[in-house]
Amino acid sequence: ELVLKVRIQTPNLRENDFIEIELDRQELTYKELLRVSCHELGVNPEHVQKIRKLPNTMLRKDKDVARLQDFQELELVLTVSDKNLLFRVPALSEQSGYNKKASELTY
Repeated sequence: ELVLKVRIQTPNLRENDFIEIELDRQELTYKELLRVSCHELGVNPEHVQKIRKLPNTMLRKDKDVARLQDFQELELVLTVSDKNLLFRVPALSEQSGYNKKASELTY
Protein backbone atom coordinates (compact mmCIF):
# COMPACT_ATOMS: atom_id res chain seq x y z
CA GLU A 1 0.00 0.00 0.00
CA LEU A 2 0.97 3.59 -0.65
CA VAL A 3 0.08 5.92 2.22
CA LEU A 4 -0.70 9.53 1.28
CA LYS A 5 -1.73 12.59 3.29
CA VAL A 6 -4.75 14.35 1.79
CA ARG A 7 -6.82 17.40 2.69
CA ILE A 8 -9.19 19.86 1.08
CA GLN A 9 -7.70 23.20 0.11
CA THR A 10 -9.28 25.75 2.43
CA PRO A 11 -6.97 28.71 2.91
CA ASN A 12 -9.41 30.58 5.16
CA LEU A 13 -9.51 27.90 7.90
CA ARG A 14 -7.08 28.00 10.79
CA GLU A 15 -7.05 24.23 11.12
CA ASN A 16 -6.98 22.15 8.00
CA ASP A 17 -5.60 18.78 9.00
CA PHE A 18 -4.53 16.05 6.64
CA ILE A 19 -5.95 12.56 6.73
CA GLU A 20 -3.99 9.51 5.68
CA ILE A 21 -5.33 7.31 2.91
CA GLU A 22 -4.05 4.04 1.54
CA LEU A 23 -3.90 3.11 -2.13
CA ASP A 24 -3.14 -0.33 -3.49
CA ARG A 25 0.17 -0.08 -5.34
CA GLN A 26 -1.33 -2.24 -8.10
CA GLU A 27 -4.03 0.39 -8.71
CA LEU A 28 -2.08 3.66 -8.70
CA THR A 29 -4.23 5.63 -11.10
CA TYR A 30 -5.52 9.18 -11.04
CA LYS A 31 -9.09 7.89 -11.04
CA GLU A 32 -8.47 5.64 -8.02
CA LEU A 33 -6.69 8.44 -6.14
CA LEU A 34 -9.63 10.74 -6.79
CA ARG A 35 -12.18 8.09 -5.78
CA VAL A 36 -10.48 7.16 -2.50
CA SER A 37 -9.67 10.76 -1.55
CA CYS A 38 -13.22 11.96 -2.16
CA HIS A 39 -14.71 9.01 -0.30
CA GLU A 40 -12.50 9.56 2.75
CA LEU A 41 -13.06 13.34 2.80
CA GLY A 42 -16.79 13.20 2.01
CA VAL A 43 -16.52 15.23 -1.19
CA ASN A 44 -18.33 14.73 -4.48
CA PRO A 45 -15.68 13.93 -7.15
CA GLU A 46 -17.54 16.18 -9.58
CA HIS A 47 -16.60 19.17 -7.39
CA VAL A 48 -12.85 18.52 -7.58
CA GLN A 49 -11.14 20.91 -9.96
CA LYS A 50 -7.67 19.43 -9.52
CA ILE A 51 -5.40 17.48 -7.20
CA ARG A 52 -2.29 19.33 -6.08
CA LYS A 53 0.86 17.72 -4.75
CA LEU A 54 2.16 20.22 -2.23
CA PRO A 55 3.64 22.71 -2.43
CA ASN A 56 2.83 23.52 -6.04
CA THR A 57 2.52 20.61 -8.49
CA MET A 58 -0.74 19.64 -10.20
CA LEU A 59 -1.36 15.92 -10.72
CA ARG A 60 -2.82 15.26 -14.17
CA LYS A 61 -2.39 11.63 -15.14
CA ASP A 62 -1.66 8.11 -13.99
CA LYS A 63 2.12 8.54 -14.40
CA ASP A 64 2.05 11.47 -11.97
CA VAL A 65 0.26 9.30 -9.41
CA ALA A 66 2.67 6.40 -9.96
CA ARG A 67 5.58 8.65 -8.93
CA LEU A 68 4.05 9.51 -5.54
CA GLN A 69 5.89 8.31 -2.46
CA ASP A 70 4.67 7.43 1.02
CA PHE A 71 3.34 10.32 3.11
CA GLN A 72 3.37 12.91 0.33
CA GLU A 73 0.90 15.71 0.95
CA LEU A 74 -1.94 16.32 -1.49
CA GLU A 75 -4.78 18.84 -1.65
CA LEU A 76 -8.10 18.60 -3.41
CA VAL A 77 -8.88 21.95 -5.02
CA LEU A 78 -12.65 22.33 -5.28
CA THR A 79 -14.53 24.13 -8.04
CA VAL A 80 -17.24 25.72 -5.90
CA SER A 81 -16.36 28.88 -4.01
CA ASP A 82 -18.62 28.10 -1.03
CA LYS A 83 -16.92 24.94 0.27
CA ASN A 84 -19.58 24.48 2.96
CA LEU A 85 -22.16 23.46 0.36
CA LEU A 86 -20.10 20.44 -0.67
CA PHE A 87 -20.12 18.56 2.60
CA ARG A 88 -22.82 16.65 4.33
CA VAL A 89 -22.48 17.62 7.96
CA PRO A 90 -23.95 14.86 10.13
CA ALA A 91 -26.70 15.82 12.50
CA LEU A 92 -25.71 15.88 16.14
CA SER A 93 -27.65 12.66 16.73
CA GLU A 94 -25.62 10.89 14.00
CA GLN A 95 -22.23 11.79 15.45
CA SER A 96 -20.43 9.10 17.39
CA GLY A 97 -20.55 9.54 21.13
CA TYR A 98 -23.87 11.40 21.04
CA ASN A 99 -26.13 10.50 23.94
CA LYS A 100 -29.74 11.57 23.43
CA LYS A 101 -30.67 11.14 27.10
CA ALA A 102 -27.72 13.25 28.22
CA SER A 103 -28.71 16.00 25.80
CA GLU A 104 -32.15 16.22 27.43
CA LEU A 105 -30.85 16.72 30.96
CA THR A 106 -31.55 20.06 32.56
CA TYR A 107 -29.65 21.55 35.42
